[in-house]
Order: sequence, then structure tokens, then C-alpha cells
Amino acid sequence: MHKIDIDLVEMTLDVMKYAIGRISAVEDKIGKPKKEEELKALVGETITKDGIGGEYAFKLWRKYLAKANVAIDHPRHLAFVPASPTRAAIMFDLVTSASSIHGAYWMEGAGGIFCENEAMKWIVSLTGLPAGALGVFTSGGTAANLSAMVTAREHWREQEEFKGEKGLIITSIGAHSSIKAMAKVIDVDLLLVETEDRLEGPALQHAIDGLTPHQRKRLFAVVATGGTTNAGIIDDLNGVAQICKKENLWFHVDAAYGGGALVADSVKHLFNGIEHADSITIDPHKWMFSPYDCGAVIYRHPELAKNAHSQEGSYLDIFKDEGAHGFNPTDYQIQLTRRVRGLPLWFSLATHGTDKYKEAVERGIELAQIAGEMIEDMPHVELVRAPSLSCVLYRRVGWKPENYTHWTYENHNKGFALVTPTKWKQGDTFETVSRFCFINPDTTEKDIKMILDTMI
Repeated sequence: MHKIDIDLVEMTLDVMKYAIGRISAVEDKIGKPKKEEELKALVGETITKDGIGGEYAFKLWRKYLAKANVAIDHPRHLAFVPASPTRAAIMFDLVTSASSIHGAYWMEGAGGIFCENEAMKWIVSLTGLPAGALGVFTSGGTAANLSAMVTAREHWREQEEFKGEKGLIITSIGAHSSIKAMAKVIDVDLLLVETEDRLEGPALQHAIDGLTPHQRKRLFAVVATGGTTNAGIIDDLNGVAQICKKENLWFHVDAAYGGGALVADSVKHLFNGIEHADSITIDPHKWMFSPYDCGAVIYRHPELAKNAHSQEGSYLDIFKDEGAHGFNPTDYQIQLTRRVRGLPLWFSLATHGTDKYKEAVERGIELAQIAGEMIEDMPHVELVRAPSLSCVLYRRVGWKPENYTHWTYENHNKGFALVTPTKWKQGDTFETVSRFCFINPDTTEKDIKMILDTMI
């Protein structure tokens, strides 16, 4: 199974042709899912005792299975937070896989980890954190937020009076779903400040002042958001930072989506205060044009993360020996086994330079403003709020929730576009609205108009 097979070598050429075609494609259908029974009827049994052969398996992939996926980099994929990896990053992801590098320890992956660290230095520099701050690549924002909060909790529990206490974190209802998931995993309580808009310092202070003495004792961290997934809202990072300093709380900024905008001169000032954070999450696979999966967690004091995450085992001792000198990424986040997922970003940055990244991010912000202007000029749609970063929330006048759902499926089934509804809190109720999120600089004004016209 692991020997060189001439048929496999020949099939590699087909795989490379497929990859080249995918990388060089200019326009294609967005793709749509099929039900499991439909796919089963098309491809039959693929895992068998004797195998079906690589050539036939790859034929099934190209003919049926590849088409049952949504292309995240399609210019009319404006749902969730899409992705738009550069061609250079996609190409080097193939190199990353073929290189077969274990990225946990320097002893095994020095070359790959060196490249990751070069890219990470640039990301850290965007945050304004002081010298000594350090980051590592993770599988995404959830793993990054989890790694940061484990670090915060363990640092808090180093104090004798807090050992055995169940921790408490404060964030807003606009925070990403991974914050709630992370709180469950590390078994801490979560207090949500009731604002889907910007979390301001006074609202945070009011929430802290309303805690019981025991709740206040258990409070150890605040999570602010640097670009909410739903609407692109950036919290009052300066105000939150000042309160965290005064109250002696860990200050974490989840900028998984919005962090890429730190490179954009037009909006960087909106992140003032992020330089005071104890930890920051940024996802390069979102607005830094890297392939899935690539997140990052950054620490002001990395030694605290190392204390929390460094794994011990007799079989691991050699990796930490002085003779294996170098940086070990596994010591700073929850994963031991890890691929060098920062390599494609490094190659793309090295290929294009950081100014091109700035241009591409600014284009996403510009597209959101263009969409907002179009919506204001059309009688059948209206803005819910002004565009923020690259997110636009808008409503179709007179539509009910089921209208948005039907419209989404109709456009998706046609292979035209993927734009999904969301909910926005208005007073005490939640309204169903539509949402654009612009990441791909290849999205055009024509694409936006075509989508809005389907709502007439």
C-alpha cells in the first residue's frame, strides 16, 4: 500500500491537472449539496475489501462528489464568513501536505515552523502588542479561543484563593458561538451582556458591579470582539481594556473574522485598545486569504500559555532537550499533533508582499460600502444598520422569515449564489434579515446587483 505504484504515479498527473484547473478557474457554479441517499446512488460502495482503484475513485470524485460541495471562494458566496485563499496559498497547501511535516516540535519540523513564525511575526506586529508577544497557528478560532481561555483560567487558578473555584467569563450576546462552546469545554460560567451592538466600557462595568460577591470572586476574564461574525461590529476595546486593568481581569479579544482588517488603514483605528489585550484570536483562513484550516492565537505573555499547555511524557522529553533547540508550537495551544498550517500563508505573503494584502482587505471594506449604497437606492430593500467592516445587514421590505429561507435555497439550487439569512435583535425581539459578508476581492458590483435583483 505504501510502495511506489506506476498507476498511482500516472494518476498523480490527473490530480495535478485537477488542482491546476481548480486554481486557475475564473468562473464556475457555486456548487450545492445533495442528500446522502442521492450521493450513494451515484457512487455506490467506495470502501470495499479489495478497493475500487484510485483511478475509478478519483473519477467519482470529479464527476459527482466534488460538485456536491460549495466553493468557499466563489465570488457570490457571501454567507457566514467565506474564504478566498490566494492561488499561491492553495498551491503551497499541496506542498505542505506532500512535505509530510509534523509541526509540534522544532526537532521534527524546524523548516516549516520557521516559515510559520515568519508569518506570525507579521500578524503580531499588526496588533501593536509589545516586544515578547508571541503567537501560534491553530485549527481555527474555536481552538484559538479555547487555548487562550485555558491559559487565562490556569493563570487565575495559580492564586491559592481561586483553586477549586468554577470560573466566570463576561462577554456580549454578539460574541461568536465558539465562546459559548469554549465555556462548556473548560467548565466555566458565561455572563452575557445584553447588547448585540458594540460592547461599551460602561455596560461592562455595570455588569461587573451587578455581580454577587461570590460571582465577582469567580470572574477572571472578559472576551471582547474585534468584528462580530453577524454584523462586523468592533467592541469598545479601549474601554474594555481599561476596566480589565482596573478589575485585574484577563482581557481577550476574539478578532477571528475582523483581525484581518488590522492591515487596512481605513479602519485600523477602530481596533484601538487591542494592543492592551492579554490574548488575541485571528483567523488567517478568513480575511488573510489562507486555506482552511488556519487560525491563530497570540499572547502578551507567552510563558503563561506554555505553563498551561506544555505536555509532559517520557517520550516527549527528547523534544525539549537543549540539543533539540528551537520553538515548539505545541507548548502554546491545546493540540499536540498539528500540521504546519501556517505554511501556505507564509508562501502567499512571501510571494505577494503585505501591501497586496492591504489592498485586498480594503476591497472587501469597499464592497460593503458599495452594497450599502445600492441597497439605499433600491425601493424593495433597506439597510438594517450601516455596513461595518465587510458585513452588511439588510431586509427585503415585507418579507417574512420563510421568504428569506426560500430565496436562499432557490439561488443556491440554481448554482448562482449563497446568501443566507440571520437574525438581528430589535428591542426585545429578533428580526430575520439578510446578510452579506465580503471577503473575496473578485466579487464585483455586478454580482451584488444581480443578487439584490433576485429579491424583487
